[in-house]
Amino acid sequence: MTTTLITGANKGLGFETARRLIAAGHTVYVGARDAERGRRAADELGARFVRLDVTDDASVEAAAKTLDAAGGLDVLINNAGIETRTEDNSVPVAATVTADQMRTTFETNVFGVVRVLHAFLPLLQRSAAPVVVNVSSGLGSLTQLSDPDHPAHFYPGIAYPTSKTAVNMLTVQFAKAFPAMRINSVEPGFTKTDLNGNTGTQTVAEGAEIIVRMAQVAPDGPTGGYFDAKGPLPW
Repeated sequence: MTTTLITGANKGLGFETARRLIAAGHTVYVGARDAERGRRAADELGARFVRLDVTDDASVEAAAKTLDAAGGLDVLINNAGIETRTEDNSVPVAATVTADQMRTTFETNVFGVVRVLHAFLPLLQRSAAPVVVNVSSGLGSLTQLSDPDHPAHFYPGIAYPTSKTAVNMLTVQFAKAFPAMRINSVEPGFTKTDLNGNTGTQTVAEGAEIIVRMAQVAPDGPTGGYFDAKGPLPW
């Protein structure tokens, strides 16, 4: 039985990914910082719940102890993420972004990934087929955002794409450091979720496709890569 932990899994892409992986036979832990919402989601899915706030060391360490006591971990999906938005659902641009906004975004999107990886690496290293999926974004691609012919070029925000570029670098460096693991970044696409004020053009079912696929990658599959549903993406 494959045991999978998904951070930020009480709604959106995390919830849909959990649903799909449970259907595929995984034992899934719904990681959520809000205990009530997390338990409700886990009950609805037929999953297990673990309280996990990726911005809090004690919470992450306690979650790791819970899974260790329950038997370990095979697949870690770093899904929890935020995008700073104003009251009118716009994003802070170069002229207005503040260091505090950057820090808040990085605390969840980047430092949270490192915090969770650090805590769960010992469990993953004991798995026969360890997998890590870092949910990134096409907005993390320097190639795409610097290409005036690509739609992503016109996204004006600073904090979110910068954080996802950092996540991609974490993927590269962790994959090199732990070659026995399959560690990849994925781009779900512009999906309708609370993160973007539900302005996305894809359903969560469409967005979860690449997350689910890479969560089930074989031990001889790709690692240190960056993928969307169509295949590899340029960094």
